[in-house]
Amino acid sequence: MPHPASRRALFLFTPITAAALLMGCASAPPPAPLNYTAPVQPEGSSGYSTKPGWATQKFAVAAANPLATDAGYQVLKAGGSAIDAAIAVQMVLALVEPQSSGIAGGAFLMHAQGSKVEAYDGREVAPAAATENLFIGKDGKPMPFIEGVVGGRSVGVPGAVRMLEQAHKEHGRLAWATLFEPAIQLAENGFKVSLRLNTLLSNEKYLAQDLEARAYFFDASGKPWPVGHVLKNPELAKVLRGIAKNGSKALLEGEVAQAIVDKVNNHPTNPGKMSMADLAGYQPKKREALCTDYPLANRAYRMCGFPPPSSGTIAIAQILGILANTDATSMPLQPGYADSVDPLGPLPGADWLYLYNEASRLAFADRNLYVADPDFVKPPAGSWTSLIDPAYLTSRAKLIGPQSMKVAQPGVPGMVKTSYAPMPDQIEHGTSHISVVDAMGNAVAMTTTIEDQFGSRQFVKGFLLNNELTDFSFAPRDDKGQPIANRVEPGKRPRSSMSPTLVFDKQDNKLVMSGGSPGGAAIIHYTAKLLYGIFNWGLTPQQAINMPNFGSMNGPTLLEEQRFPPATVEALRTRGAEVREQNLTSGLQAITRAEIHGMQMWLGGADPRREGIVMGD
Repeated sequence: MPHPASRRALFLFTPITAAALLMGCASAPPPAPLNYTAPVQPEGSSGYSTKPGWATQKFAVAAANPLATDAGYQVLKAGGSAIDAAIAVQMVLALVEPQSSGIAGGAFLMHAQGSKVEAYDGREVAPAAATENLFIGKDGKPMPFIEGVVGGRSVGVPGAVRMLEQAHKEHGRLAWATLFEPAIQLAENGFKVSLRLNTLLSNEKYLAQDLEARAYFFDASGKPWPVGHVLKNPELAKVLRGIAKNGSKALLEGEVAQAIVDKVNNHPTNPGKMSMADLAGYQPKKREALCTDYPLANRAYRMCGFPPPSSGTIAIAQILGILANTDATSMPLQPGYADSVDPLGPLPGADWLYLYNEASRLAFADRNLYVADPDFVKPPAGSWTSLIDPAYLTSRAKLIGPQSMKVAQPGVPGMVKTSYAPMPDQIEHGTSHISVVDAMGNAVAMTTTIEDQFGSRQFVKGFLLNNELTDFSFAPRDDKGQPIANRVEPGKRPRSSMSPTLVFDKQDNKLVMSGGSPGGAAIIHYTAKLLYGIFNWGLTPQQAINMPNFGSMNGPTLLEEQRFPPATVEALRTRGAEVREQNLTSGLQAITRAEIHGMQMWLGGADPRREGIVMGD
């Protein structure tokens, strides 16, 4: 069998309007047996590496690691569905990108079949024994973030595998067990440690405290395995074989589940309170996708994303909706910065960035007050759509003046005040994103996570446990005793920023984009940048992804370091913004419809800040 690189149709493309539409979906032949062949393994990059963008005709898959992308590609090649490919990708990511996601984490999955959109919630939940004071220290105050992360205290009941199992029952074409073959082969035969994994391990302070993790990720002297070292994980392979044969029960019941519970509850300094019943009882949820209209001068779109407990879709819709009520809509991109990492790429100008960041402050103020698990918290004015109502966003846009508001106050959507207190600022990290379009035209956008880099730093049977409970507010109430919406409660899902997004043309309801990113709370900004770049500025997905990152979480204006000219930074400061230039490592993946020289194509983009690629035929 030829090397995978010779089996994919990847084309360098020139700038075109990425939203130009294809015709109807193709029909696919019956699926063929998957005869997975491990590729010659690349040594992925860390830092910034230029990527050209990709174009394919029949199908496409974009993921954060070349080995994971290739697994999805081979599944699609065999006639698998977008769901099938996403499962294969996720299992390989659990092996080769363990710092970001895995089988002991959670995920939000958006699925499109024609214009029908489904939202699968595989978010982790708090154990039944958890209380709102879970992260209150002995001194009666919220503990430092990292103190809450490392150990069993932070581990939520994982939901990704059971959610994927449900999605596969409804939309799978290949056998469930088949989809685990790539990850099992790579785990048993080994994969090369990438530069990114090596770099992250080199900067990791807590992982080696766990003896099982130390034995797997580091050599006898305590140094991370070098780039190119062939790392094998027979324990994970065994677990994956169990899940392949017996489904999610093999993870959430029996021997593996007991090992998870023991790891969580027996941590010597920071134990949790997880039971076998917590794991066995986990149930994914199908939620109604949150779709909003996005009208532009020449075309109107329908943007569909995840509802609460994700805050991402609401915040993005707020930012874009507020910007639509400002002069931002008439501001083009500026020429590239000569001393930038990417000197040829266009940049947003200072005036546009000012408006974007003011809109962001307003959106994050609302996010921190209102958004939490909808099974525990009622939306303002009885509906989450109150936060994205056009009239409300118009009123919020009027708050933007010539000088930065620095810290915005939450609004009152529907003129109904809430009894909740705003959530204090808190760190968010991690995650990985997968975008897939199959030969039938079905699409997946899935963002998957274990939260922090290397999760809770607890390693059991070849995989890392999440620290997802630290996405709850450490402080359950404010100084006046008012409860915070996103506080810890038994069985509750923590608020998330994950923003898997599907976009449709309003005129014919055809899919035009699948996209998303990792990055904690900055996911919101990365995804908003992607959407604005493609649909407002007419960029290809790769061009939009390449643009420098920016945003505000209702505090300082954050700019990706070494990507903006000094004049832009100074212009923002003169308008009252506190500007911080820093590393903003997005991991955007996107696939869009387009027509190139009369040929119907899928355009793919992968973030130059990580090691991901796009593959397809």
